[in-house]
Amino acid sequence: MKSVEEQLALIKRGAEEVLVEAELVEKLKRGQPLRIKAGFDPTAPDLHLGHTVLINKLRQFQELGHQVIFLIGDFTGMIGDPSGKSATRPPLTREQVLENAETYKTQVFKILDPAKTEVAFNSTWMDKMGPADFIRLTSQYTVARMLERDDFSKRYSTNQPIAIHEFLYPLVQGYDSVALRADVELGGTDQKFNLLMGRELQRAYGQSSQCIVTMPLLEGLDGVKKMSKSLGNYIGIQEAPGVMYNKLVSMPDALMWRYFELLSFRSMEEIEQFKADVQQGANPRDIKIKLAEEIVARFHGEEAAASAHRSAGNRMKDGELPEDLPEVELSAAEDMPIAALLNKAGLVKNAAMARDLLGSGGVRVDGEVVDRSFIYKLGTTHVCQAGKKAFARITLKAE
Repeated sequence: MKSVEEQLALIKRGAEEVLVEAELVEKLKRGQPLRIKAGFDPTAPDLHLGHTVLINKLRQFQELGHQVIFLIGDFTGMIGDPSGKSATRPPLTREQVLENAETYKTQVFKILDPAKTEVAFNSTWMDKMGPADFIRLTSQYTVARMLERDDFSKRYSTNQPIAIHEFLYPLVQGYDSVALRADVELGGTDQKFNLLMGRELQRAYGQSSQCIVTMPLLEGLDGVKKMSKSLGNYIGIQEAPGVMYNKLVSMPDALMWRYFELLSFRSMEEIEQFKADVQQGANPRDIKIKLAEEIVARFHGEEAAASAHRSAGNRMKDGELPEDLPEVELSAAEDMPIAALLNKAGLVKNAAMARDLLGSGGVRVDGEVVDRSFIYKLGTTHVCQAGKKAFARITLKAE
């Protein structure tokens, strides 16, 4: 297991807040695997990359040797999380929740190691809770404290209705931490109230309080609003490889570092080197391609990642050859300057175009950039590229 300092650095990567950091350090110092909980209400069948920010952090905890609990809120999903909502949300049926839950399990194991993941359903303990148990749970918190919560406060002050069952949601989520004896709970920044509830209820039930790691809400492809299917700024993890690739490569340049930090499993040192490369003149698109290929490989495999740019309808990547590479044979009495050879092979329209490409670094021979001084030798065969789209394997034979 890594040192406490190394673990803490990885845990804090991309995190918005760690509460309470000193308590987490003490838990890590025990040298024993911690119980790490994150809950997901299966309110829709498909996950997008915004959802995976938390799942990625769970994977990091797994890699550090801790016990990860992927909690499916089949009970809370029927209540409906009021976090950030300006109106009461209609609850889902148990059938809808269970159907969505099955798809969640399939999707998350593209990131998490199933052998190291405990999957739990909060209906397991909530269905067994009797009326007396539920009354005890509700007695642990006051209405006044509930109304301190930002979304409830706004709705109350504007005379928007708040249903009683919505008050139950944070209590049930908090009790999940009691039932699972969680050491750490992860959640989005919009979940902070609910996460703190878990700390308080654990104390009320005689347990040590969990620590909290809040993760930021990932911005969508517009770079402004959080990723959401309803806003159309999302990347679904079950979307086709070419669609995923194209969306990632087309994102605003400024957004890619946020995505690298929260979605990539590359080290921060490697990401910092990418930033330095861009500052020194590297094309940002080439860096986004690295991220796109990593994400596509995670959800569709390495082979799909390698060909995703084709299915997205994009041009070939630098250094890649077309599948139907033309074969050209030329005859000459002597070695030939590269400009004349390109013109004779039909890779350029005229000698002037060849000179322009050679002057701008747009000509490659066997993948290496050449200039006007390059001489094509008789009896040799090379792969030549003129510009971005003109390729041929050219053999120069003696007349």
